[in-house]
Amino acid sequence: MINDRERRAPTAAEREARKVFRQAEAKEALTDYAKAQKALHDNRERLKAERMAREAEAANRTKAG
Repeated sequence: MINDRERRAPTAAEREARKVFRQAEAKEALTDYAKAQKALHDNRERLKAERMAREAEAANRTKAG
């Protein structure tokens, strides 16, 4: 553990490296979020298509029978 007396201010290179890593992590988090949103949207569209197909089939059965 670092004591307060041993703590030093980060160098310019260390600050720049932290900045770059934070940007990369933020981009990765947004990418993960976008993937999750796309999966949710795709699943919702698939379920909607299945429901519409069932409803159309039921409507055809009532007309025929």
